[in-house]
Amino acid sequence: MSSRDGSGIKARLSELSLDPDQWVQAYRTMLLIRHFEYAAGRRLFSQGLVKGTIHPYVGEEAVATGAFLALREGDMVTSTHRCHGHCLALGADPLKVMAEILGREVGYCRGRGGSMHIASAECGMLGAMGIVGSGLPIAVGAALANQYRGEESVVVACFGDGASNQGMFHEAVNLAAIWSLPVIFLCENNQYAVSTSISYSARIPDIARRAEAYGIPGIVVDGMDIVAVYQETLESVERARSGEGPTLIEAKTYRFEGHYFGEPQVYRSPSEVEQWKKRDPIRLLREWLEKEGLLTEAEADQLDEAVKQEIEEVTKTALGAPFPSDEQFDRYVYA
Repeated sequence: MSSRDGSGIKARLSELSLDPDQWVQAYRTMLLIRHFEYAAGRRLFSQGLVKGTIHPYVGEEAVATGAFLALREGDMVTSTHRCHGHCLALGADPLKVMAEILGREVGYCRGRGGSMHIASAECGMLGAMGIVGSGLPIAVGAALANQYRGEESVVVACFGDGASNQGMFHEAVNLAAIWSLPVIFLCENNQYAVSTSISYSARIPDIARRAEAYGIPGIVVDGMDIVAVYQETLESVERARSGEGPTLIEAKTYRFEGHYFGEPQVYRSPSEVEQWKKRDPIRLLREWLEKEGLLTEAEADQLDEAVKQEIEEVTKTALGAPFPSDEQFDRYVYA
């Protein structure tokens, strides 16, 4: 089991396989996720325009963005109730994601899925599920199908630290290990399963150590460092694609907002949150890009403003999109 951590991004651009433009695009993707979540949660949800609730991905942007940089066309992902960031990191249309959250007909699931159940075959998103851990066996099934057909596609199963204590986790990882399936188990350990600290629910310090019981690699990575996430995921994806089986990656990260927007957050102190915010993954990437000469301070500010404006337009357009008609509201819901 290996791990990487630290106060910043230590990698050198010359050591990486991605070209400079891809890292700038990754920075833009992380900004897109951050501003999208604020628009959906702090604005639309707080105004009562979203049915149900919003589970923000704020603070965790480096995990999905970095991991999915290692994927290629044909690879697939299963997601969780915190799925907006995953969808956007896969290149989903932010308008279709926002429209889905608002229950509009132009959303990815025509407004029937809402915030927690977005799926898009064109993006490689097999589906987001609100049931904790339920995406793991689905990912294993998809990986088995890929193996059976002789395809080189890889499936990434995203899940939180809380799901690592579900029976589905153990069954899925064990079966994938036995059959050497091309699946990556990506645990986004944001330290809390709703309000339960991982230090309370698990005796071991690293969830990745559980990989030892299944005879597969277990990797701990700094989830606030997009470059480290990319490098570890790329190695695991290449291993899976070559037929060497699954890997369990634990990305240690943190959600800056509550489990959902508006949550009291009485289970953690403001000082703890502020301590983690000092390692904001977007700020770390920006500092690295400026250090490597890929962005100037002015260019970074301009990019941030451009993304804000894009989300403004997306929000305005989504709010103006139609709901499913009365005659069609039950279409795609019942057979």
